[in-house]
Amino acid sequence: MLNKDYHRLLKRQLTKAGFNTIDNPEMVSFIQTVNAAYNSFDKDIYHLENVLELSSTELFALNEELTKERDNTKSKLEHVVDHIGGIIFETDLEGNFTYLNTAWEKYIGYSLKETLGRNYKKFIPKKNVEENKKHYNFFNKKNTVFIFKLLRDNKTMWFELRAKLFKNAEKKASGFIGTITDITNLKETEIELHKASISKDEFLSTMSHEIRTPLNAVTGLSNILLMEDYLPEQVDTLKALKYSSEHLLGLINDLLDFNKIKSGKVDVVEKEFSLISFLDHIVDQFSLQAIKKGIRFELIKENEIPENIIGDKLVLTQIIQNLLSNSFKFTKKGSITLSVKNQGVIDDKITLGFKVIDTGIGITKSRQETIFESFVQASSEIAVKYGGTGLGLSICRRLLRFKNSDLQLSSKLGKGSTFFFNIAFKINGKSYSLVNNKVNLKPVFKSLNINVLVAEDNKMNVLILKKFFLNWNVNFTVVENGEEAFKLFKKDQFDFDLVLMDLQMPILNGYQATKRIRKLEDPIKANIPIIALTALAQTDVKEKTELYKMNGFMGKPFEPNKLYALLEVYSRSS
Repeated sequence: MLNKDYHRLLKRQLTKAGFNTIDNPEMVSFIQTVNAAYNSFDKDIYHLENVLELSSTELFALNEELTKERDNTKSKLEHVVDHIGGIIFETDLEGNFTYLNTAWEKYIGYSLKETLGRNYKKFIPKKNVEENKKHYNFFNKKNTVFIFKLLRDNKTMWFELRAKLFKNAEKKASGFIGTITDITNLKETEIELHKASISKDEFLSTMSHEIRTPLNAVTGLSNILLMEDYLPEQVDTLKALKYSSEHLLGLINDLLDFNKIKSGKVDVVEKEFSLISFLDHIVDQFSLQAIKKGIRFELIKENEIPENIIGDKLVLTQIIQNLLSNSFKFTKKGSITLSVKNQGVIDDKITLGFKVIDTGIGITKSRQETIFESFVQASSEIAVKYGGTGLGLSICRRLLRFKNSDLQLSSKLGKGSTFFFNIAFKINGKSYSLVNNKVNLKPVFKSLNINVLVAEDNKMNVLILKKFFLNWNVNFTVVENGEEAFKLFKKDQFDFDLVLMDLQMPILNGYQATKRIRKLEDPIKANIPIIALTALAQTDVKEKTELYKMNGFMGKPFEPNKLYALLEVYSRSS
């Protein structure tokens, strides 16, 4: 008989085995031990079941919370993505869309349903195909950025696309993810700014010509008067007239040059020139001002400097003239010194140190850096008292930085200023001759054997040229526009050695007239030397005159020495 308190599993096993405790009293103790083990095991199982049930409940609650948080995050992310300013897309490697936000519908006009799974090329309108053809295969690149435009509802829209290749978990290329941003407003602003820039350049070009033309006449007539016989008491008046006209022309040139430098339109023209002659010319140019103001002006060559150097003479001239003009403006008494020093030669390049030292009003420490900014002067009182554009020093610094140099300043208020810089030039040979070539204020010119055709519509410029030509015994003919000049070429009797062609004339301008002349069948007429006459800076006309096969250009106002040298080259006696 079995004890009714035995564990159910134990009773089942004992019954199945036919075990009876009466027949086996010696096994009772063992059976009770096994029964105790069964009961203990049941308690352990019950405890584990309770633990698992509690854990399961906690895990379920946690899973519910995570699911809710995931759904909320997903909803927020989708909300953010759908309300973001641009299009977010994902494609496979062939360019088929696998994801798009709702901005696609707004900008492109197709629903997400009809877009997903289809290739991006299907959504470029036919009228936009040629415009965007170069961007068709951007999916061949790992990273790409480009701007394209679409015409939609008769409106041009501009977009910037950025795409990047992404890889899957196995690190294999899987597709592209990127953005398409509407930049229409930015692009339209850029286009308008470009148009404004072109309009500004055209305005400056027109105003340059209109303002420079009468100034050129004043300067040219001043040169002529100084070349002719004048009364001794007139010399100061003539010099003042010449200086004032050149100064006014310099102010206008400052504004135009500053505009070109600021826009990066600076051409570097490196040619060999005489440094000694350059310095002597500077001395002659400013000696008149020194005498007039009663101050001492001198050039100091601190050591041996080369006779000739290779570089941009125009840039160096502009820098030195600006610095000296600045010193003369602000120096009432004392002295102004232009100092040049050979700083050494390395690899056929010489570094020259230039200093402009004056005993003028000086500049306070607080203003010594801002003085190089555009349209800035040391103080408002100085601007009113001395005038000027406030661009000279800014132009000098910008030009020097184009040459990998910089303009520096040392100054004390009331004690004067020193502007200095180092600049490298190429040298040809190792000659350090100190020959002086003083420029005669009233040079003597020989007669020239040359026939010149002048195409110029400005009466004052014609008057100035006539004065020069009469002094040099030059044979000349004047016409007022390019069409009249071209008619002379069509005549049988044509005996000209040179054409001076103004660029801006009515009916037929200088470029158009030159183009027709170069197409003439007669090779002698078609290849006649043509020199452009222009009031524009050389960087503005150099490329265009070369394009129209002109032989060079002559700037206005006409400098007697340069004009004479030009005519001498083409004269029959040369």
